[in-house]
Amino acid sequence: MFNAIGRIFRTPDLRRKIGFTLGIVALFRLGSFIPAPFVDFGNVQQCLAANQGGASGLYDLVNLFSGGALLQLSVFALGIMPYITASIIVQLLRVVIPHFETLYKEGQAGQARLTQYTRYLTIALGVLQSTTLITVARSGALFPSTDPACSALITNDAWYAILLMVITMTAGTGLIMWMGELITERGIGNGMSLLIFTSIAATFPGSLWAIGISRGWDVFAMVLAIGLLIVVAVVFVEQSQRRIPVQYAKRMVGRRTYGGNNTYIPIKVNMAGVVPVIFASSLLYLPALIAQFNQPAPGEEPQAWVTWISNYLTQGDHPFYMLLYFLLIVGFTYFYVAITFNPDEVAENMKKYGGFIPGIRAGRPTAEYLDYVLTRVTLPGSLYLGVVALIPLIALALVGANANFPFGGASILIIVGVGLETVKQIDAQLQQRHYEGLLR
Repeated sequence: MFNAIGRIFRTPDLRRKIGFTLGIVALFRLGSFIPAPFVDFGNVQQCLAANQGGASGLYDLVNLFSGGALLQLSVFALGIMPYITASIIVQLLRVVIPHFETLYKEGQAGQARLTQYTRYLTIALGVLQSTTLITVARSGALFPSTDPACSALITNDAWYAILLMVITMTAGTGLIMWMGELITERGIGNGMSLLIFTSIAATFPGSLWAIGISRGWDVFAMVLAIGLLIVVAVVFVEQSQRRIPVQYAKRMVGRRTYGGNNTYIPIKVNMAGVVPVIFASSLLYLPALIAQFNQPAPGEEPQAWVTWISNYLTQGDHPFYMLLYFLLIVGFTYFYVAITFNPDEVAENMKKYGGFIPGIRAGRPTAEYLDYVLTRVTLPGSLYLGVVALIPLIALALVGANANFPFGGASILIIVGVGLETVKQIDAQLQQRHYEGLLR
């Protein structure tokens, strides 16, 4: 392995790609600490220290994907989250809008149009989310604290100051999107995924250090050992797949013989990735967000529904919250897999090119068999996602970790998934030049 790493840096092209990627990542992290205009940096740091780097439950996921930049109110405060949301929306719209599905099937030209629509939607969501963030910061609800400094995060409430902040944060989102595309084009790996990886990895040391300080170093060592076991288990499941054998009939084109080879359709145990966790988290945040904007005036009693939401849907360590979160993840896993994998389309393509599953007739029986296998493989995948997503909530209840606990939830799924994909790409680059990769 060390010889392979040495070959990486002795290969000029690969060394240049990795250097370019690391340079963009460094700029991305630097922008996470540059405050937006009219933000009182001293008050922000004071509130962060008072809350030990945590936010109210509404903003944990966004803060995780921004690498802590959200609570810094920096120029990159929104991080990559608007792009993730826009990508998911455009993907779901393929089911609703036939034109989007047509563009997707057109190949590279059509997908380039869909990418352009995603960019426009990202900017629109950036405007919406930055406006919401500034409104919350002005109201003093960004940090769960009674410190007066937490209500004075913005130094100027004039309309032009708010407009400049919205433009700056939205431009930061656009710049992050451009950086990710540059990494994909000139660097190594998928740019957007690597920026998310960087944001999440940046929170690991702080989360672990907080556990060591608050609970003692014996608990820290135990959490670290359990975390390594979780990583191994996640790697095992993420690499697991059900391979459905496919044979292609031989056909003559002129004097040439085509087909006759055997291959397989890989159906992963976790085909949905981290998307169901994001869906479930976002859906659970909506009631709490609505309740937050319906808080009573000082001296008044809150409404019954606001009290119920505050008691059951804002605390991650409540059993009802955990159960609802788990069930939503299982349901969204089936929903997302049904959207992204179409057995009828796969069966039709196999029939068109002379492919068939041994023992299964082509056409409708093949689609039914694929749906049968997919439904049963998705069940353990959905349960696995639900259990992994509950790990931070359990840690919150047991060891007092914040909701960005590193060894669980969306963080560990993204870290492992992006890490495996990037290593595979580096391995492929090495094999092209040296016939021996990073992995053996």
